[in-house]
Amino acid sequence: MSLPRSFFTIVTGLMLGGCLFSGSLLAQRSQHTFALGQTDFLLDGKPFQLISGEMHPARIPRAYWQQRIRMAKAMGCNTIAAYVFWNYHESKPGVFDFKTDNRDIVEFIRLVQEEGLWVLLRPGPYVCAEWDFGGLPPYLLKTADVKVRCLDPTYMAAAERYIKKLAGLVKPLQISKGGPILMVQVENEYGSYANDRAYMQRIHQLWQDNGINVPFYTADGPAVANLAAGSLPGVAVGLDPGANQSNFDLATRTNPGVPIFSSESYPGWLTHWGEKWARPDTAGFLSEIRFLMDTKKSFNLYVIHGGTNFGFTAGANGFKPTEYQPDLTSYDYDAPINEQGQATPKYHALRRLIGQHVGALPDVPAPIPTMDIPEIKLDAFTTIWQNLPKPVRVAQPKPMEMFDQNEGFILYRTKIAGYQSGTLTLTEPHDYAMVYLDGKYIGHVYRDGGKWSIELPKTSNKEPVLDILVEGMGRINFAQYMIDRKGITDRVSLNSMTLMNWEVYNLPFDSRYIDQLKPTQQDADRPGHFFKGTFSLSSVADTYFDMSSYKKGVVYVNGHNLGRYWEIGPQKRLYCPATWLKKGQNEIVVFDLHQLSPSPINGVKTLE
Repeated sequence: MSLPRSFFTIVTGLMLGGCLFSGSLLAQRSQHTFALGQTDFLLDGKPFQLISGEMHPARIPRAYWQQRIRMAKAMGCNTIAAYVFWNYHESKPGVFDFKTDNRDIVEFIRLVQEEGLWVLLRPGPYVCAEWDFGGLPPYLLKTADVKVRCLDPTYMAAAERYIKKLAGLVKPLQISKGGPILMVQVENEYGSYANDRAYMQRIHQLWQDNGINVPFYTADGPAVANLAAGSLPGVAVGLDPGANQSNFDLATRTNPGVPIFSSESYPGWLTHWGEKWARPDTAGFLSEIRFLMDTKKSFNLYVIHGGTNFGFTAGANGFKPTEYQPDLTSYDYDAPINEQGQATPKYHALRRLIGQHVGALPDVPAPIPTMDIPEIKLDAFTTIWQNLPKPVRVAQPKPMEMFDQNEGFILYRTKIAGYQSGTLTLTEPHDYAMVYLDGKYIGHVYRDGGKWSIELPKTSNKEPVLDILVEGMGRINFAQYMIDRKGITDRVSLNSMTLMNWEVYNLPFDSRYIDQLKPTQQDADRPGHFFKGTFSLSSVADTYFDMSSYKKGVVYVNGHNLGRYWEIGPQKRLYCPATWLKKGQNEIVVFDLHQLSPSPINGVKTLE
């Protein structure tokens, strides 16, 4: 379901390059040029300050793209930066989707142009972005010895296929063709990862070979090692961030003769599960933006609007072999435009500051309507144990990627011959493993911290059945530990004896799996339950479903995966856009790893 265009305020005047155009005149606009000067970006031969706000179409309901773009414009932005998440568009090798749901990147760019703004395109192949695997497709991980972000043949064959496909779609949208794309980024923060300049040059050349002829830029942290490894001659330098003059001076010394800009200035920050909400200091950030505006330096706000990691798209961080920090479902990011698309106090402060330099700004668009939903009664529906697919038999556990599964859950089952009670060790559990013996829940093993063992009790059964249900919680998206397969990645041992002969059940928890669930008798004491409820609406608006009475799991509304919740917080509410609700009867399905009986839930208007 999508909302009609009349749902939003329609703006008839459109800004382009500082001039006011009507919609019909926009289609007849004159050709523009964009080039790299020695120190400045040059639009039509004149110095041009990029005032960019970043947002990601994959994280925003498609019906709201235009409203979010207009919010950025009303804050003073003349440009929108956008990541393209490779794995969101190619989940299987050679099978691309640039049309369904939030995937129509061409339409998003056209909407930006319709609003009279320019585009910085950030297509990767790697993007980071707190997105699963940094945007790289998980199918790469089926190759046991694959290396990423380098000239590894397996990786490069896939990257070349992606670049060719995406370039074919966006090359008509370049400024050289009358479109809004000013620049394209080569990779992302490469100097924070590796130093293969030949790889960076190859990625740069691939875009050019496939018809991308606008200027390019790189982006890295303002440190000598990062800039030396991640920049390219003749390519603009982005700083993540460029917060002061010394950052810019350093970049100029490292790569002279090209413009330098702050490619990621951070008004907010990310939050992991189990942390407090990130709330960066606004006063300090305003001081940064004042410096950039006063000195006419270009910048991009990362992010002006974060949106939502719907489904299983959230990534994770990990900076040590045993460290694992999964990201929240919400990507609110404490950004100027919050997860619902509303202006925050930070937004208004930035709007005032930018407006002092650029003059009058468009009115702030009306907020998207929100609503409370009265208490919804959920009932016990079925369990994961009564909805298992046909298993695959293997000698030892393998991660889900080896079974062509990208996300969700995976179950490993074996009978333990020669059973003795003692220490069960999972090497390695990626990421949250529930352990059962003869159907009795023993406990869970969580990846973070490296404590991967649990004690198994005595039993009269000489060959008890061991079940290990593993939730993949998002692949690491930054730094050195990105080869992050999900499930059990090596072996399971009991008192140092490796357990063999396993059945593996793939549980992607995609819409097809959820749709085929049938009501069954409950296994009351065995965690792994689905709960289901219905609710009726006379009208629709955005809401948050409050999951504070549940423990850990996933929520589906009318078949749409809202994402993960977890009682450790800080997020207890999941965003549901109006576009996923409907007048009349609606359905909600909750899968909880620990909860044994249903509790009612309700819809509320805010994230907190």
